[in-house]
Amino acid sequence: MNLICAALLFLIALVFALAGVTRAGAWLIERRNPPVGEFVDINGARIHYVHIPAPAGAALPPIVFIHGASANLRDQMLPLRPLLQGRAEMLFLDRPGFGWSERGAGNNETLAAQADTIAALMDRLGIGKAIIAGHSFGGAITTAFAQKHPEKTRGLVFLAPVSHPWPGGATAWYYKLTAIPIVGSLFSETLAYPAGILQIGNATSCVFSPNKVPDGYVDDTSIPLVLRPRAFRANAVDVSQLYDYVLKASPGYRDIKAPTVVISGDRDKVVYATIHSVGLGRDIPGAELIWVRNLGHKPDWIAPDLVVGAIEKVAGKDIDLQAMARTVESRIAGDTQGAGRCPELKVPDAQLAPT
Repeated sequence: MNLICAALLFLIALVFALAGVTRAGAWLIERRNPPVGEFVDINGARIHYVHIPAPAGAALPPIVFIHGASANLRDQMLPLRPLLQGRAEMLFLDRPGFGWSERGAGNNETLAAQADTIAALMDRLGIGKAIIAGHSFGGAITTAFAQKHPEKTRGLVFLAPVSHPWPGGATAWYYKLTAIPIVGSLFSETLAYPAGILQIGNATSCVFSPNKVPDGYVDDTSIPLVLRPRAFRANAVDVSQLYDYVLKASPGYRDIKAPTVVISGDRDKVVYATIHSVGLGRDIPGAELIWVRNLGHKPDWIAPDLVVGAIEKVAGKDIDLQAMARTVESRIAGDTQGAGRCPELKVPDAQLAPT
């Protein structure tokens, strides 16, 4: 009996210790990564955003950027803003629950609701119609935006997106666990932060693999913000419902009318490019798929020039994106970062791969 009591007391002490470490870690993360933009209340959620107004005589229409899972607005802003500064009005935002944006009381729990929040933010800022550029999970939000708000969609640029149901619908175990009420809260308040800090370097390397992680990427983009308990839970809830969303939404992609470009790499180790990117290229009428050899999951950082070219293309400019892709391929042909350490995704349906 004494051993059982001692073990129970030890377990309780360990939980409190891990909770203390997590709280201290979250405080330190926030001190090191303060907000860089402004805040506005959208339907009860405090949303953090960076808005770059249109310069006089802007050559491009407004552009709204939607970041992926585990990220925040800096992930797209840092590589792409310098290339578009002075050419277009730009809106970067932390999706609800990420970065410095709040989830809201009962709001923004679905992808469609997050698309509505983005549309409302555009209205608040006077942005009528824009090119929507979504990376990874942000690609799924982009499809929701295009379907719910076609009147606000000038064009679509998908970067290594997730968009279609994949065999089995599996996601990482820690997302499923964290999405469970009570148990998930306990996990995110105790183990998620210390485990995440230990794994963040290797995980980032595999996200970029086979391409090199830019120097200072994790710190510069404030990626550790997602390890705070509330952000970690928001991320898990989003990912855990992704399969059901794309299962229902994907048949409607054929009704999307906006000009569309999809950029994807054949070495993506995060999403099945031959299902998602190829699927979007197939299902959205007139969509152009740009398939880049030896490119991983981060075209926004590894090929930002190609991304800007895609934005120009959907804006109506005559851009040879295939030629630009070949230039990118020559630049990254020798990249081997993560070889032997980051496993390749096994393609579940090779018949979907482009020839």
